[in-house]
Amino acid sequence: MDIAIQRKAQSFRLPVDLIDKLRRMAKRENRSLNNFVETALLDIAYHEPNDETLAAIKEAQEGKLQGTLDVSSVEAMYKSMGL
Repeated sequence: MDIAIQRKAQSFRLPVDLIDKLRRMAKRENRSLNNFVETALLDIAYHEPNDETLAAIKEAQEGKLQGTLDVSSVEAMYKSMGL
């Protein structure tokens, strides 16, 4: 089953230095500017963090997550996280 995605041309005004930077980033990944920007926008629009992730981000930003995370093994990591 082939599903066609409808597209609509849209014009945006962006700073020249931003467009230049986006072009360089797209070139490094061998992608067109359009594809690079479309992918970035899709990621932003459809990958919003859930409530649990937002709570964890807030804890980290407020400095509530302190101590050392032991990543020597999965078990040690869980233990250092208090799990």
